[in-house]
Amino acid sequence: MINTHLSTYRRGLHGASLVSCLTWQVVLVLLLGEACCLTGCSGAPSITIAGAYFPAWLLCAIVAVLVAAFVRALMVATGLANYIPWQLAVCCSAGTIVALILWRVWVGR
Repeated sequence: MINTHLSTYRRGLHGASLVSCLTWQVVLVLLLGEACCLTGCSGAPSITIAGAYFPAWLLCAIVAVLVAAFVRALMVATGLANYIPWQLAVCCSAGTIVALILWRVWVGR
């Protein structure tokens, strides 16, 4: 009986070490792939507002929020809010689309 438990214990340890070894190999391959795909840029695009520098993505995010609020108000004013399901997803999608278009046109790298 002791031999049975001991062999089960050894198989469990061997299986666990194999899994952890494979897990670490996967993690290392993913980190290497990420490091190869990341590239630096000369500087983050920024805008000057009242003498202070703000990142360009911040302006795009503010525009996205304003567009989402405008789309929501437009849906309520026209009565589309009664017919469109998942209105939060629709408004967020509209804001994201406009922000990405603004980023592409404005920064355009």
